Amino acid sequence: MRYPDGRVLIFARLPQPGNTKTRLIPALGVLGAAQLHARMIRDTVERAQASGLAPVQLWLDGEADHGTLASCTAAFAGELHRQSGDDLGARMSHALEEALKQAAFAVLIGTDCPVLDRAYLERACAWLAAGEPTVFGPAEDGGYVLVGVRSPAGQLFEDIAWGTASVMAQTRRRLAALGRAHRELPVLWDVDRPEDLPRLYALDAGWADARSLD
Repeated sequence: MRYPDGRVLIFARLPQPGNTKTRLIPALGVLGAAQLHARMIRDTVERAQASGLAPVQLWLDGEADHGTLASCTAAFAGELHRQSGDDLGARMSHALEEALKQAAFAVLIGTDCPVLDRAYLERACAWLAAGEPTVFGPAEDGGYVLVGVRSPAGQLFEDIAWGTASVMAQTRRRLAALGRAHRELPVLWDVDRPEDLPRLYALDAGWADARSLD
């Protein structure tokens, strides 16, 4: 393992029909959106573990039946945690702080960016290992697909309008206000809306198997 003193944290909401990937429901149906989300969790877990870069933690949010939970974690060989906090920012801050209790740096990623590959993740790890205090991977939709830190985030994620096109812009302003240096990776795309699906299917036609007839 290249960075045993680092941690890769995967943030995921359990794939409950009607409560996950809701913006994709008009295109995929309730079950189809949940099925796609479940597959994206498994795909992200596989990529992170196969990278061999750092120990992997899976942080889950939401309740699910045993079968659903087992299907999402069957291929996972790292630490399993439950997210804790009133909003996404609080949950990320808590997870990063917990990881940093046992690591020199932590990188947190979601499950909706199928083009976040080993090279991208490795660059984030390398920058942090070299002393960069904070790393972000911006997303085309105005959010971000990756955040890495060497110290607890503190107020970095407080009062951010999560789910909007201004998340990265707000975060940059917060970084400046806190005097916290950061470095940014190239912009990537993620899968949140029906218009993102053709690009996902072009990447691998197998992703279209998640379509639902409900």
